[in-house]
Amino acid sequence: MLTAKQLEKYADVLLWGLDTSRLTPYQPGDTVLIQCDLAGLKLTEALFSRLMDRGINVVPRLAFTSRMELDFYQKAAESQLSFIAPGTKELYENLHGAIYVLAPDCLTHLSCVDPKRIAQTAIARKPYRDILVKREEAGLFGWTLCVYPTEEYAKCAGLSKKEFADQVINACHLRAADPVKEWQTIFDEAVGIKAWLNALKVESFHVESASVDLVVTPGQHRRFKGISGHNIPSFELFLSPDWRGTEGVYYADQPSYRCGNLVRGVRLEFKKGEVVSVSADEGEEFVKKQVAMDNGSNKLGEFSLTDRRFSKISKFMANTLFDENYGGEYGNCHVALGSSYSDTFDGDPSQLTEANKAELGFNDSALHWDLVNTENKRVTAKLVGGGSLVIYENGQFAC
Repeated sequence: MLTAKQLEKYADVLLWGLDTSRLTPYQPGDTVLIQCDLAGLKLTEALFSRLMDRGINVVPRLAFTSRMELDFYQKAAESQLSFIAPGTKELYENLHGAIYVLAPDCLTHLSCVDPKRIAQTAIARKPYRDILVKREEAGLFGWTLCVYPTEEYAKCAGLSKKEFADQVINACHLRAADPVKEWQTIFDEAVGIKAWLNALKVESFHVESASVDLVVTPGQHRRFKGISGHNIPSFELFLSPDWRGTEGVYYADQPSYRCGNLVRGVRLEFKKGEVVSVSADEGEEFVKKQVAMDNGSNKLGEFSLTDRRFSKISKFMANTLFDENYGGEYGNCHVALGSSYSDTFDGDPSQLTEANKAELGFNDSALHWDLVNTENKRVTAKLVGGGSLVIYENGQFAC
């Protein structure tokens, strides 16, 4: 487990993430939500203390336990599935930041629940998530999230609790004398790579590995983002592509836990931007229902690459935050089905209308599901005007 000193360092890193994630500095009197699972309470207490010292108004909330969540989806009437607590809109319209501490007591408790019921709740909550997106686009809101080691995470990842905790400690630099300095160094190094990528005039990216043959079209007015404080840890560089230009086959060799379901070996075939074929070695019916959740859930919302030189994550962690930032021997590529990130627009995202987003090919959905491939791969950029350039190979960017 984490020592008391490491907990304090973790809290420092998370506040660096929160500060970095917002375009404008936090001020005394700002309101920040901290939502945690019960096992993450000690880390939450350390965060609460630091935020109070800064004059922040803190809204602490305990997430559903697995029993509460299961009871909700099994017992809720139709109206309860779409219920939004009074005051939610007012709170979200006045939030300046949020920190989420993930420490669940079970990952498979919803495996017996019809995914359509879970989707109904996600769709009902989407307008409130959109409020936070709009505030973030305007520079008024920032967020970050993290994982606190638990027995359940370790068991589902096939690791001992110590092995799991070591992955968290190493990835977040919690043994360093000054972990915040380590994160700032990573941030600064990533700036150069993003500048190189964003200077390229790219018509499409071709991703090739033993199981992947996928063309992704970045589209107009895009930029790579990443290592921005939003996730701790985060080593990925990503953009939200023009979903209409996605063609070919993508394969997730890394397992994924979602909504209480474990899936393995997900294979997606895209034609004219939409998923036309779905298969999985395990959990295929669940994957198909997720892909059919709404009008945008069968389209790409994100394309991402992680450089193994940044990431110290070397194990499957049964948590998307860590798994999408896997370093290992060959880094990783991941794509997300569902919603796009408007901050990958190369102008002022706050000026984008829904019509603008649709015209540019930004996808909209209640779903955002990251699916990870860790195979050795080559990513080649087809350049506007002719020519090509390998931008990623052997687990790292080619710059």
